[in-house]
Formats: sequence, structure tokens, C-alpha cells
Amino acid sequence: MSERLGRGCGACCIAPSISSPIPGMPNGKPAGIRCVQLDENNLCKLFGLSNRPAVCGNFKSDTMICSSGPEAALKVLTDLEAHTS
Repeated sequence: MSERLGRGCGACCIAPSISSPIPGMPNGKPAGIRCVQLDENNLCKLFGLSNRPAVCGNFKSDTMICSSGPEAALKVLTDLEAHTS
């Protein structure tokens, strides 16, 4: 299913810190803070646009992270962030 259809997960837009500027977040995004570009359906408002940060576009979902649903994905990504920062 495309990211643009239905309700998204959003975990990758909440858990990790992002050091590059994001429209609306010029200093990037701290870990655990919801990106301002994540809409009410947990979909990225910048998806497919040239001003989407490269780090976001380069993130690829993974079955291990995403298959158990948004809450589990958020936990996995939060744990990874804590162990890699």
C-alpha cells in the first residue's frame, strides 16, 4: 500500500532525531518529537517533494520494524535511537 493511501505509521517521523533542516523546523527535529510535517493521518506532507530532507527520503521501511504496527515500530525506532545517539 502506498504511503499516500489510508493511515500511515509515522514512527520514523517521531522517534529519530533529524539534524538537517525541515520546513517548519529549521534546526531539525529532536528524538521523540513529532515532525511538524506529519499530518493527522501520520503521513508526510513533504512525501515526493524536493524539499523533503534526504535523510527522510533515504529511510526504507523494514519488515522487522514496520510489520507489527505503529506502536511496535515506534518502540523499535525509539530503542534504536537511544542506542545510536
